[in-house]
This record gives sequence, C-alpha cells and structure tokens, in this order.
Amino acid sequence: MEKAVEKLIEGLVELGFRIIGLVLIIFLVFKFVKFLIRILNKSKGFNKLEKSVTSFIISFLGIALKTLIVITALAYIGIPMTSVLTVFGTATLAIGLALQGGLTNMVGGIMILVFKPFKIGDYIEASGNNGTVDDITIFYTVLKTPDNKKIVLPNGSLANEPIINYSAEEKRRLDLSFSVSYSSDIDEVKKVIEDTIKKEALVLTDEEIFVHLAEHGDSALIFAVRVWVKTNNYWDLKFSLEENIKKEFDKNKIEIPYPQLDVHMRKN
Repeated sequence: MEKAVEKLIEGLVELGFRIIGLVLIIFLVFKFVKFLIRILNKSKGFNKLEKSVTSFIISFLGIALKTLIVITALAYIGIPMTSVLTVFGTATLAIGLALQGGLTNMVGGIMILVFKPFKIGDYIEASGNNGTVDDITIFYTVLKTPDNKKIVLPNGSLANEPIINYSAEEKRRLDLSFSVSYSSDIDEVKKVIEDTIKKEALVLTDEEIFVHLAEHGDSALIFAVRVWVKTNNYWDLKFSLEENIKKEFDKNKIEIPYPQLDVHMRKN
C-alpha cells in the first residue's frame, strides 16, 4: 500500500514538473514566435509585398505556429501524438460546426487576398460603412473613418456584398451642381464657372471640363459641373470649387435664389 502511494506521489510530482515545463515551454516559444514574426515583418523582401498580403500572412502564421506548438507540447508531457491529433481533429470539427461564421470569414479573407477588391490604404464603402482600410486579417477587415473611429467588418460579409472602392483608380470625376436665379445670363454663368475652374491647379486639364445648364428647377436654373481630379485630391478640389465659385458669383452679381412660393389671394 505504501509503495503504491509512493508511486502515485512520484507520478503526480513528475506530472507536475512536466506541466510546469509545458507551461514554460509554451510561454517561451510563444515569445519566440512573436520575435520571429517581428523579424519577418521588418525584412526587406517581405515588405515588398502589399500590406494587405503581409498582414494576412502574419495573422495566419501566428495562429498556425501557436497551434502547432500546443500540439507538440502536449506530446511532450506524455500524451500520445495519435491521441492528440485525434482529439485536435475532433475538436476542430466540432468548433468548425459551431463557428461556421468563423470559417466563412476565413474563406472570405482568402478571397479578398486572391481577388484584391481593395488593399490597405484604400477608401471603401461596404456593408453601409465608409472608411480607410487599416488592416486585413484572416477573419476580419478593419476600417478607420475620417473622424478616427474603428470599424471591424467580417471578411465573410465583405466577400459576398457589393464594395465601392474609391481609391481603385488614379483619377475620379467630381460632379457638382450650382443654382442661380432665372434672371441670370446663362452664358455669363457658364463663363464665370469655367474661368474659376481653370484657375484651380488640381483640375486635370487633359480631361474635358463640363459646364452646362442641366435643369429648370422650381425657383432656379441648375448648372451641372463635371471635372476630373486625382483621387488623392478629390476632397480638396471639391471644397475649393464650392467656395471659390460662390465668391465669383458674388463678385459678378449672380444671384443664388432661395426657394420661393407665390401666393395669390382673391378678394370676393
């Protein structure tokens, strides 16, 4: 009886040391994995890839290496590798069935990586959200809004919904409209707008400048203005034209009318 107790105690002590060793090994190797990933992230060859690709690879490697380490560590404390793989496979299947959304997101991440509908740094609109792509991982994509909010979108939904990429092309067309009173001279209005546009350095002069009367509104003539601009300068040009055309209208006494309603009263 005493020998059995002694053997039990020895076994528990040995198991305890193995568990402590296991925890220590996992901790140290996890740190080493982070170190390797940091070195990989700083390597010149790796940095030649697109940021979206590097972000995805780092995210995938981190999960894969840590999973491998845990399996190896369990085998180290004496659990047979076949049992470990069987349990791991069963657990993976069970988790996969329970977290089908996670698998969908992973597949979506791979599709984004392969087909490249957007990359890090692009300004996109997706799932009713707008923002600059800040990160692309295995399961989700992170957007940052102009007012510095963080939006996390699952890759599964991004891979199956329409995406508007405002940064995909080097140049964009800027569409504006301006209203003037019916008493205004059409040719004069067009000349004032065109002259103001020509003073803007951000306008692409090799593209057509479009200025035409587009609509007879309820209380105003509405002019359509279309110019081309480099994508990075889109908002700067928009705000500049909105401001400067209003100033030129004021200088040339071109009225921008308020909505008007004529009321006729009949006296009986």
